[in-house]
Amino acid sequence: MNAAAPTAGAGRRVLSSRTAAALLPLTLTLALGLWGIRRGGSLWRDEVVTYDMAHRTLPELWETLQNNDMVHGLYYFLMHGLFAVFGGDVTTLRLPSVLAMAAAAAGIGLLGYRFAGPRAGLLAGLVFPMVPAVQQYAQEGRSYAVVCAMVTWATYLLVRAASESSRRRWVAYTLVALLACLLHEFAVLMLTAHGATVVLAADVPRTVRKSWAISASCVVAGLAPLAVFSMGQSDQVRWIMWPDPIQLVSFVILAAIGLRCARIPMRSKGPIPLRTLAVPLLILPTAVLLLVSNLKPMYVDRYVLYYVIGFALLAGAALDRAFRKVAEIQRRKWVWLFSAMAVLGTLLPVAVHLRSPDSRVDDATAVTEAVREAARPGDGLVFTPARRRVWTLADPEQFRAYPDLALAQKVDASQSLYGEEISPDRIRARMLAADRLVVLGDPDGKPLDETAQERAKRTTLEDHFEQCSAKEVTGARVTVYARPGRC
Repeated sequence: MNAAAPTAGAGRRVLSSRTAAALLPLTLTLALGLWGIRRGGSLWRDEVVTYDMAHRTLPELWETLQNNDMVHGLYYFLMHGLFAVFGGDVTTLRLPSVLAMAAAAAGIGLLGYRFAGPRAGLLAGLVFPMVPAVQQYAQEGRSYAVVCAMVTWATYLLVRAASESSRRRWVAYTLVALLACLLHEFAVLMLTAHGATVVLAADVPRTVRKSWAISASCVVAGLAPLAVFSMGQSDQVRWIMWPDPIQLVSFVILAAIGLRCARIPMRSKGPIPLRTLAVPLLILPTAVLLLVSNLKPMYVDRYVLYYVIGFALLAGAALDRAFRKVAEIQRRKWVWLFSAMAVLGTLLPVAVHLRSPDSRVDDATAVTEAVREAARPGDGLVFTPARRRVWTLADPEQFRAYPDLALAQKVDASQSLYGEEISPDRIRARMLAADRLVVLGDPDGKPLDETAQERAKRTTLEDHFEQCSAKEVTGARVTVYARPGRC
């Protein structure tokens, strides 16, 4: 009996440390996600699309997906069900992303625990929510946080299956990986990282490599119908140009820090070394997407947001290594304290900014307010480009008093994201029949669309109207035009 007592105590300590490695990161991520979740009630254009699509009836949603945005179809159906149960306000829109990032933090904590012990897991899980990109997408009503959580848990299941291979574990890995890919197709790039891990880990048996290959083939086969269908809608991403410099620099910084951490000796348990898992996950999905973007621009950092998982694991293990040098830490405790305060001091302004309406590319709520201030009942609305009609979809009632001069029929009835427009000649005739126009478009300096409808709008404004006033709000320009002498 006395011999059993220490064993039971040790088991409780292991369970307690394992729980802490998951629970503390989950709690921190949840707290950061709930902090300022409403962002002043603002919505940016992609969130407005989610909001609108999830509020459509199921037949309207399905018909629209035949023409647009099938790549996000599963996410829209999930949000439709959520809105039906809990109501569709801004908090409901973003709460799934908050919960998903919290689940990802817990999974990272467990991964770190499994590889390098309780402190490494805890630190990896706590590093994850401190990354600005994680805080940003934890508060967006899009699929990226959910995909990040699915990739985290698929990675955890891969590690479990590689250590204790069984059909049940491989089936679980396959299903979670496939779900991530169905939520967003570029999640399939995690397979490049997982494949590299399985091949490079010297202690992984050949049977595990074979099982992974079968699982990966099933994931690709399950994704193929959606990928083939969505290729026909690829014009939707024609707005993507060469990678945004800020996004690219952010990745390069995290990759450089992660690779530096990977050089530090670190503990690792099981057949897969930690760095053999984390480095490919940090580097390969983004690298492959950047290479593909040389053929067709497709790189946006949120498409491969899950690279942050690799960074958090490497940073957590490196910090664990540093904290194990107790004597050195005691001698340099003020250096450590100053460093921690400097990092937090740098991140705090970023975190505050991410919770402000100005932190996103535009703000549909601010556009609505600007139109309310500038427009008079009966003024005609003109959207240039047409896709900026998305700003009205969050609160369409606010625009009922202003006829949309280019719109053929209501957006939700047109089976499209932004509505179908009438012919250029009819647009010109409607504009000429109005005395005053409120034009909603991009700020100066943005590329111009060269469709016949957009050219008709611009030439009619230049030839027959004069600008009365203009106001720029976050990512948008609201301009009032009138016939000459009627401003």
